[in-house]
Amino acid sequence: MPKPLHDQVADHRKAARKSITTAMLGSLIVHGLLAVFAGVWIVASYIKSEPPRFVAPPTPKIKVPPQTRQHRMNLASHAALAAKPTFKSRLVSLRPTAFALPEAPKVSIENMLTPDPSAIASNIVTGLAGVAGTGTGAGFGLGGASGKGLGTDINFMGVKATGKRILLMFDVSSSVVNKANKSSMPLARIKEETIAMIEKLPVDARFGIIQFVRNYKMFQPELIPATQTNRDLAKEWIQTQWNESGMMPRNGKGVVAPEPNGLPPILRAAYALDPDVIFLISDGSFERGGFGKSEKIKDDEFDELFKELTSDIPAKIPFYFFGFQMKDPDEKYWSRLSRRQGGQLKELK
Repeated sequence: MPKPLHDQVADHRKAARKSITTAMLGSLIVHGLLAVFAGVWIVASYIKSEPPRFVAPPTPKIKVPPQTRQHRMNLASHAALAAKPTFKSRLVSLRPTAFALPEAPKVSIENMLTPDPSAIASNIVTGLAGVAGTGTGAGFGLGGASGKGLGTDINFMGVKATGKRILLMFDVSSSVVNKANKSSMPLARIKEETIAMIEKLPVDARFGIIQFVRNYKMFQPELIPATQTNRDLAKEWIQTQWNESGMMPRNGKGVVAPEPNGLPPILRAAYALDPDVIFLISDGSFERGGFGKSEKIKDDEFDELFKELTSDIPAKIPFYFFGFQMKDPDEKYWSRLSRRQGGQLKELK
C-alpha cells in the first residue's frame, strides 16, 4: 500500500537535508585541507629561505702616473768610492696588487757612452781649481798610483795600496812552498787571502794572477774587469789550478816556458799587462836555468831591467814585495827596490 503523501514529503525533506549536510561537510574538509597546506607552505618558505648575500661594489680602477726618476751616478760612485745610487722617492706600482712589479728606473744613455776627452779635461781643470776658490774639487783629479784616474783602496796581506789595475804574482817554487809551510802563512792561507781581496774589488777595477817558478802560468792573458762572473772564474781557477807542488813543468797546461827562463822574462810579461800596482810573494832568491845548471840572477840585472820597464812610464808603478825567510842580502835589495818603485817590502813570518 503506498505511503501517505505527508510521509513522502517528509522523506524528501530528510534526503534534501542530508545532501546539504554532506555538501557542507565536504566543503569544510576541502577548505581545511587547503588552509593546512597553505600554512605548511608559508612555514617551509621561511625555514628554507636563502641567506642574505653581501656584494661589494666593483673595485675602482686606480691609475698612478709613472714618475720620472733621474739616474744619479757620478765618477766617485762608479769607482766604488761611494754607495750605489739611491732614489729619494719610493717606486710606485702601476697596479695595486700583490703581484705588480715596480717600473725600472730610467737610465740616461749619456752615462753609458764613451766620455768626451774635452769634457774630461774640463773636469780635471775644474777639479784642480775648485769652485770659486772654495776647493771643492769636482773634477776627475789625478788619483791613482800611476796617474790613470781614480784608484781603488786595496788591502792585501795587511798592506794597503791604491790602484785600479791590480796584478798578483806568486812564486810557487819548492823553496817558497817549504818556507811557507814552516811559517804561520802557508800557501793555502795566501790562497784564501787572495780570494777575499778579489771579492772586494769594485767592478771598474781590473786584476790578473801569475804563478811562477822559472816558467810561469797566467790566469788570463790580460787584466780582466772585476765583475762577479770574472770573480767566480778566478775563484774556480785558484781552487783548481793553485800550484803547491814546487814545480811547473814546461809542458803543463797553460805554462809558458821562456828562454832563458827565470824572473826577468816573467816581469816583462807582467809589465806588458799595464798594471798600476803589483804584489809579489817570494823568498827573494831567483835563479834561472835547469837540469842541474842553475845560476842566481844578479841584482844588477834586476836594476837594469826595472829601468827598462819603467822608462816609458810617466809615474811609478808601486811594487809590493812579500818575503818568506829571506836572506839578509836579498831582503836589503828587494826592500830598497820596492821603495824605489813606490812600494814596500813586508816579511811574512
